[in-house]
Amino acid sequence: MPSNKINRINEDIRLSLSRLVGEVKDPRVHQGLITITRTETTTDLKYCKVYVSVMGLENEKEFMRGLKSASGWLRRELGQRVKLRNVPELTFIIDRSIEYGAHISSLLNELNVSGDNNTESEDAENE
Repeated sequence: MPSNKINRINEDIRLSLSRLVGEVKDPRVHQGLITITRTETTTDLKYCKVYVSVMGLENEKEFMRGLKSASGWLRRELGQRVKLRNVPELTFIIDRSIEYGAHISSLLNELNVSGDNNTESEDAENE
């Protein structure tokens, strides 16, 4: 039972932060397409790891500094949107999984698979 509650809280936090990140006024945060991929909240609701993926990231250090400086405001706004007894302290972590997936997809698209062409030509000869 408790895991379902934490999963719901994690999803609520992720959705709320996804909306709130767009409202941050710090220009260091607006470097590209920002996606909150997942959140992991401790069972005591004291801490929350927020995994952030950014397509088109120019300067990772400045981006992280901007998020860290906005974390107090984000936490306060999160407390107003998500009704929790304790609003967790936010820790931001860069998630490179989307970039990695896009890179793998581009590599697969560039491959010239000769095995597929040979089977098609054999099928045409057999008919």
